[in-house]
Amino acid sequence: MLEGCNSRTYFVTSESVTKGHPDKVCDQIADGILDAYLAEDPASRVAVEVMASTNTLMLAGEVTSKAQIDVIKKAREIIRNIGYVEHGKGFDADTCMIFTNIHNQSPDISQGVTKGKDGEKEVLGGGDQGVMYGYAVNETESLMPLPCYLANRLAERLDHIRQTQGGSFLYPDGKTQVTVRYNQAGEPVGIHSIVVSVQHSEAVSKEVLEAFIRCTVIEPIIDSDLMTPKTRIHINPTGRFVIGGPAGDTGVTGRKIMVDTYGTIAKHGGGAFSGKDPTKVDRSAAYMARYVAKNIVAAGLAKRCEVALAYVIGGIEPEAITVNTFETGTIPDSQMETLVKNVFSFGVSDCISELKLRRPQYLKTAAYGHFGRSDQGFGWEETDKAWILKQLAFS
Repeated sequence: MLEGCNSRTYFVTSESVTKGHPDKVCDQIADGILDAYLAEDPASRVAVEVMASTNTLMLAGEVTSKAQIDVIKKAREIIRNIGYVEHGKGFDADTCMIFTNIHNQSPDISQGVTKGKDGEKEVLGGGDQGVMYGYAVNETESLMPLPCYLANRLAERLDHIRQTQGGSFLYPDGKTQVTVRYNQAGEPVGIHSIVVSVQHSEAVSKEVLEAFIRCTVIEPIIDSDLMTPKTRIHINPTGRFVIGGPAGDTGVTGRKIMVDTYGTIAKHGGGAFSGKDPTKVDRSAAYMARYVAKNIVAAGLAKRCEVALAYVIGGIEPEAITVNTFETGTIPDSQMETLVKNVFSFGVSDCISELKLRRPQYLKTAAYGHFGRSDQGFGWEETDKAWILKQLAFS
């Protein structure tokens, strides 16, 4: 159960956003540019930031690569695929102004990352300092917290419906939110409230929009067993959401870090993911920590697990590895840490190699969460180490 909640029922809320949310537009462009560089040069060093506002996009950051990428063309392609194609709405793929300020990676950072080789093996140091967290819990098949999982699936469904059925009156910007009630044992027992906000045509009435979203988005995703007579459903609670996307709110990379991870339940070290190549431990170590936590829970060694990895810039190995099973583990946490160190390798190069982080795959991560999506082929969602953890734990 969650700490401090062992004597009462309580609520946990998580939100998500659609591909057209201004911050997610920026995340997708940053990760799409990263993917383009990695596709031509897997050793590319990329740290790209994006800002979007009315009819304006800014691309900035550091790139060192053998690849030659037309970043403006790539940005327009991604904006178009998201659905910002209508002129006169304040932001569209063809007419928005795009400014760039991208230069080589700082040599001060580069010397900390590049360590040479140990025989045939590349040795890398961390491209930044910090602590990264991974989390898993057995309340969903994906081993994700239920509120986070449902909020992400609602956002994904909202985009799907917009692209297949609601193209005439639904626009790309949108948000979802789910509040789940938990019992004293820390188990989800019902949904307290659902919020769906979606940008729409001025021509559609609130009544028609509400009925459409209930029928096509909420009902196919939310298990009726989780609904109660007291469950609140809010659809566009302000009553109007016509102006949206970067025309309605400035977007910036890295502002949806809880949406990207575990939806307020687990700790977050503070570092964002999108636009960063895997030498940045903000990204690679967070993926590795999720991989370890998920395998521990998948092995049945804990109902709930959080893994923390701390790195120093230029460090080849982590400064600290901590496992917390919140008193749900079948063995003590200290023993779990020893077990984890025997099964997994946490060097920066090892994390990148183990999880296959040099390949282009990051645009797919930049909407609907980086975790809990086993259908996307992400290495950090595999549970291939669960069997050996279980075997060694009791040998």
